[in-house]
Amino acid sequence: MSAASNGRTRQATGPASELAGGDPRLDKLVDRLPPRMGDTVTYLLKPSSRWVRIPSGALLIFGGVLSFLPILGVWMLPLGLALLAEDVPALRTSRSKVFDWIERRKPHWLESSASRNDQS
Repeated sequence: MSAASNGRTRQATGPASELAGGDPRLDKLVDRLPPRMGDTVTYLLKPSSRWVRIPSGALLIFGGVLSFLPILGVWMLPLGLALLAEDVPALRTSRSKVFDWIERRKPHWLESSASRNDQS
């Protein structure tokens, strides 16, 4: 694990649990991202980044809708919705239901990256 992801893990498990709207499952998923992307998402999830998060989420959703174009992809849609869910209560409820589904159907997605590396 790189120093950047170690810092990200410490930050997500510290008093900054307000990062992911208080949902530790989102923190676990962000921890699985590549270090550069994970650091960016961690920054966007901070409460002080609201004015960057909202336009970023809207642009990601727009890019996901245009996924038939080169470079853009469907992966942008759920990431944009997850970012907007920090500020829109109706989306937060839907995000919680998606995380419940992930816990039931794909629990290995919520394993820490450290335990994945230990199993290898």
